[in-house]
Amino acid sequence: MSEEPDRLTVPASPADAQAADARAADAWVELRRFTPARIALGAAGISLPTPAHLDFQEAHAAARDAVHEPLDVPRLAADLAPLGQGAVLLARSRAPDRATYLKRPDLGRRLDLASAPSLRAAAGDFDLAFVIADGLSSRAVQRNALPLLAAVLPILAAAGWRVAPLTIAAQGRVAIGDDCAMLLGARMVAVLIGERPGLSAADSLGVYLTWQPSATTRDSERNCLSNIRAEGLPPDQAAAKLIGLAMAARRLGLTGIGLKETAALPEA
Repeated sequence: MSEEPDRLTVPASPADAQAADARAADAWVELRRFTPARIALGAAGISLPTPAHLDFQEAHAAARDAVHEPLDVPRLAADLAPLGQGAVLLARSRAPDRATYLKRPDLGRRLDLASAPSLRAAAGDFDLAFVIADGLSSRAVQRNALPLLAAVLPILAAAGWRVAPLTIAAQGRVAIGDDCAMLLGARMVAVLIGERPGLSAADSLGVYLTWQPSATTRDSERNCLSNIRAEGLPPDQAAAKLIGLAMAARRLGLTGIGLKETAALPEA
């Protein structure tokens, strides 16, 4: 009995290949609704399709703009004034300009000496100080600092917390909050700062909470909330997390690796 001959594999036509690619792309449509990540972008030969390439260039340009765009300090101060913390204090780091700020992170961590007198004049016996720094995305601060503080401050006031006047620190990095808090006489500081832009988010705000800030505070002694924005961690949810952490920090007398978010859940 003769064996059945092997079946021949017929190469797909270009039209069939395009139809198969379209079906494969459609399988990702539902998943794309759940993430801003660039998944299943397709291919045009050895390159990306034109729409995906243009989208990447637009996101890259937005990230660059966010880094270099100056913080509108007068506008932000005017936005924060109605929150009821008195006059908004203005400060800056030792970085004289944006180019220096990006090249010399150490200067962004220290308060300019000329800014010290106004903070010292506002000193008191405070439980918490909020310092708003532009960081690497002024856009994040401009958009998200106000809704976050508007949600946090009334709850702290109702709980009897003594909050220092709000401080805006231009060209600042996280550690500039330590200098500000020490001058203000605050036992704890929360630094609201623009995070390094990514290719899916150029307006993410971060909050760094530090108990008993000092000139020798290490990053391991801080707690961080990240990606605060409407499309990430919404400001109202971030406010609940921040309040829980702050109350747990005051109860335990610490922040950083010793303070887990689970310890803050009962407080929140």
